[in-house]
Amino acid sequence: MPTQPSSPEVVAKSGPKKSTARDLRRLAAAAVVGAGLVGIGLADYSAPAVAQFKPGTPAETLSFADIVDRVKPAVVSISTTNEVKVADRGNRSPGAGPGAPGAGPGGRPFEGIPGLPDDHPLNEFFKNMPGGPGGGGGNPMQQRPRQAAGSGFVVSADGYIVTNNHVVDGATKVKVSFDDQEEIDAKIVGTDSRTDLALLKIEPKKPLTVLKFAQKNPRVGEWVLAVGNPFGLGGTVTAGIVSALARNIGGPYDYMQIDAAVNHGNSGGPTFNLEGDVVGVNTAIYSPTGGNVGIAFAVPADTVKRVVEQLEKGGTVSRGWLGVKIQNIDKDLAGSLGLKEPKGAIISEVMANGPAAGSGLKVEDAILSIDSKPIEDSRDLARTIADLPAQSTVDVKVWRNKAEQTVKVKLGTYPNTAEASEGATEPEEPKDLGGNVDLKQLGLSVKQGPGKDGVVISDVDPNSDAAMKGIKEGDIVLKAGNETVSSPQDVAKAVKKAQDEGAPAVMFHIKRSGDQTVLVAIPLNKS
Repeated sequence: MPTQPSSPEVVAKSGPKKSTARDLRRLAAAAVVGAGLVGIGLADYSAPAVAQFKPGTPAETLSFADIVDRVKPAVVSISTTNEVKVADRGNRSPGAGPGAPGAGPGGRPFEGIPGLPDDHPLNEFFKNMPGGPGGGGGNPMQQRPRQAAGSGFVVSADGYIVTNNHVVDGATKVKVSFDDQEEIDAKIVGTDSRTDLALLKIEPKKPLTVLKFAQKNPRVGEWVLAVGNPFGLGGTVTAGIVSALARNIGGPYDYMQIDAAVNHGNSGGPTFNLEGDVVGVNTAIYSPTGGNVGIAFAVPADTVKRVVEQLEKGGTVSRGWLGVKIQNIDKDLAGSLGLKEPKGAIISEVMANGPAAGSGLKVEDAILSIDSKPIEDSRDLARTIADLPAQSTVDVKVWRNKAEQTVKVKLGTYPNTAEASEGATEPEEPKDLGGNVDLKQLGLSVKQGPGKDGVVISDVDPNSDAAMKGIKEGDIVLKAGNETVSSPQDVAKAVKKAQDEGAPAVMFHIKRSGDQTVLVAIPLNKS
């Protein structure tokens, strides 16, 4: 890395070096959330340097320098090369047809721009420009290398390095460099897109500084340090606190939120506690601009440890898979099911040939616990199943027909491909066949669907509970009140039955675009 100027005055006088500007154009972006985002080797910690902040200590004497000196040598900058397709801007030989220099549209000779002399520079420009008036179109796509950058850290003396999956995803070449700027080729041992983690391996040429993971989770308000390669500048240290734990930024796993400055290029770098132990891997930022605004997210150390151990052993992560689509249980769904409280996750679809289908789990089953572990909501269920070994057998307690049942299920292996999601065929556009039936107690109207199965929502009162629940015109009702419906009259009968039984709400099975099925409980208007 180029020697850094010692002061702002030096920068103002000398300006940035060209090599630094070039490096800045090669940066990889840390994931931006919102729009406003192995056997782990242990280092020798016989004399740990821990920051001691005593009450009354003058602020100017507080320092993280001892910790940084100890951990920074284990943090690496990562550069990757990806092959991307770009239009070939080079010239073709004469007579090559469309796209050849001197050829107009369809391969005809370029005759020049009317009103300009033959030797005018614009005529020469367009004559030789591929894709322009003289170059026609159809230039082939060429493979061009694209470079990106990120961060990582050493977790074993024999050269294993942890980083983010999105740092190395699709890379054809990976190199890591330490503070001494020596670049070393690295190979990708394994990746896990679900946690955005990856494991690399280098052949070290000298002894490595090794980091260890924290044995306990940090508390909100504790100091943390982030070290990484922001904007390709190399080892950079920032400080902050743990702002929150168990943040949901998508997927089943929780993230730690910190306010230490994290920017593009920090992806894959570690977050430390004041004992120098890794408490997280910097993964994403929330920002309306793409830059640091003090909201960053890290994969917690306990999650990283479990994933890295599997990646070292087999290059992939094996997760349990139930084979269902699920959703949260709200108050109205709980009422329609006869549950005392809105907890657990309800099955909205059972995937064909999946573990659940073979074990007898059904749509409308509310999953209450897995192996006696209570399930709070759909994310809790997804995380619980993912943490279980594939092919293991579990006891699934469900609420079915207003009673608890236990179903034994042998879990499958979570698919790492598109087979994890079900059919993506677009449903037939509903046809207006007339015969609307108003269900004023629900705030909607239904009509006959285009086929034998299902009834189409034809109108929704924008001020109704149905609208608040996301019901919209064009949705297809497959079932109402646990009864399959094929006509508007079937829906009306199911609603009346729920009213007669004193049910607080009636449950609808709604089919939407892409064959997505959701369960929606609409409160019954008592008036």
